[in-house]
Amino acid sequence: MKIEVLGTGCAKCKTLYENTKKAVEESGTAAEVLKVEDIPSIMRYGVMSTPALVIDGQVKFSGKVASVVEIMGLLS
Repeated sequence: MKIEVLGTGCAKCKTLYENTKKAVEESGTAAEVLKVEDIPSIMRYGVMSTPALVIDGQVKFSGKVASVVEIMGLLS
């Protein structure tokens, strides 16, 4: 599984990245978690509001910081 956290480095983006790493650890999911800060790469997903979470190429949400529990729900 490939998980990308899209964001330009703001506090919310960093929080989402940390929550995502924690959710992957707690769920025991085998996943690669990447932080994508490059604006052109973010725009390729059509995301207009960051932070955003992308799992295996699909945007799951944008414009909010999901909790660890919310992210774990997307992993199963």
